[in-house]
Amino acid sequence: MHAAAPSGSAADGPPHPTAPGPYPAAPHAPTAHASNATTGTASPGAPAHPAAADPHPPAPSAHTAPAGDAASADRSAPSPGAPAQAGAAPTGAQGAPVRGQPAASAAPPAGVRLDRRAPAEGAGGGDDYPLQAPDPRVAAEPAAVCVACRAGRVDDDGYCENCGHAQPRERDHMEQECGPVAAVSDRGLRHHRNEDAFAVGTTALPDGSPVSVAVVCDGVSSATRPDEASLAASRAANASLLDALPRGTHPQQAMHEAILAASEAVNALAGEQPAEADEHAPQQNAPACTIVGAVVTAGLLVVGWVGDSRAYWIPVDRSPAVRLTEDDSWAAQMVAAGLMGEAEAYADHRAHAITGWLGADAYELEPHTAAFKPDRPGVVVVCTDGLWNYAESADEMAEAVPADAAARPLHAARVLVGHALDGGGHDNVTVALVPFPAVPQGAGSA
Repeated sequence: MHAAAPSGSAADGPPHPTAPGPYPAAPHAPTAHASNATTGTASPGAPAHPAAADPHPPAPSAHTAPAGDAASADRSAPSPGAPAQAGAAPTGAQGAPVRGQPAASAAPPAGVRLDRRAPAEGAGGGDDYPLQAPDPRVAAEPAAVCVACRAGRVDDDGYCENCGHAQPRERDHMEQECGPVAAVSDRGLRHHRNEDAFAVGTTALPDGSPVSVAVVCDGVSSATRPDEASLAASRAANASLLDALPRGTHPQQAMHEAILAASEAVNALAGEQPAEADEHAPQQNAPACTIVGAVVTAGLLVVGWVGDSRAYWIPVDRSPAVRLTEDDSWAAQMVAAGLMGEAEAYADHRAHAITGWLGADAYELEPHTAAFKPDRPGVVVVCTDGLWNYAESADEMAEAVPADAAARPLHAARVLVGHALDGGGHDNVTVALVPFPAVPQGAGSA
C-alpha cells in the first residue's frame, strides 16, 4: 500500500482516504496497449496491441551512460526546438562567406581570396584583385568525427567510415534545464530508438508568482510512429499549460485542458498515415503514447496523467514519500477490483498492458488530475516506466533520488537515469524533476 499523500484533493475520481488521487482503471475498458516495458498482453477478452519486438538490435555503442551521470559531451546537437543536450556544440558556421561582398583595403573579407595577376612583360608587379567568394551552398562542411574511435569520419547514414560505429542520434540522449526544472531522457540499452519525450517550462501566474511545468510522454512501441506521438503530445501539453496559466486558469483545469490538447495532437497523426494503412482501418494501430505532467506553484502541486507514466512526491526531509498517480494498466485494474494483490498483479506477464492512452484508437479518453498542498518543501519526480521499473515503490524512488535533488535537479535527473541504466536499461528512460518550494510561513496546508 502506498503511503499517504500531502493533503489535497483529486478532482477526477472518487475520494480515497489514504493515497493521493487513486484512479482505478475503468473495468469496462475493452482494449489495452501492451506497454513498451514488457511483452505483456491484455487480459482475456480484451485485445491488446502486441508488444513489438525490437527489430534492430543496437550496434556496439559508446552510448551507455555511467552510473550517476548519463550526460556525454559527444552527443549530437539538437535540432531547433528540441530539448537541449548536454555538451552539444553550438550549431552554425562562423564567418560564412557572403557572395558579392567587396574586398576591404585593409584586410580581405571572410571567404574572399586575394590572388596576384601575372606581371605583364616590362611591367612591374601585378595588382591584387578579389576572387568571387565560394558558394556557401556547396562549401564543404567540417566532417563529423566518430564518438567511438575519435578519428573516423561519419558518413551520411550515421556510421563511422573507420570503425563502423553507429553514432548517437538526436533523441538518443536529451537534457534540458529551465529555471528550477530539469529533465533527462535516454534511449536505454536495449531499444534501437528513444520513443520517450518531455517538455519543461516556467511562467508566471497573473499575480506574478512563478510556476513550473513538466510533461513526460512514453510512446507505445506496439503502435505506429510512437516517437512522433510522444513528441507531439509533450509539446502540445506544454504549450497549452504555458498559455493557460498566465491567463488565470486554475492549474488543475489547465492540466485537464493540456491533456486534451495532447490527445488532439496525437489523434492528428493518425490522419497522416500512409494511404495503404488508411484504406481499410484508418484508426487501427494509430500512433499512441502515455502522458504525465506536473504543475508547481508557490503553494499548490497539480498532477495529471493518462497511462502508466508516473509522478512521485519526495519531501526533502524524506518523510513518507508518495506515489501521486495510479496506472491505467491491467495490474492496477486487478488490484483495484480486489482480484489480486499488488505484488502478484505486477509479477504477472500482463501487468504492463495499459488500459488508457492517447491516440485515435483509444476507446475512451479519461484524463486524471489531482491537486495537493504539501506542507514542506520537496521535489516532484515525473517519469516513464523506464525509470520506475527500477524503483517502483515510493520508498524505492525516494532512496534513488539524491538528497540535494531540489537544489540540483539536473544532476539528480542524470543520477536517476543512471540508476535505470545500471539496472539493465531495458526501456527508454525519461525523468523530469520539479522542486516544490518551502511553504510560506502562515500559509499552512489545506
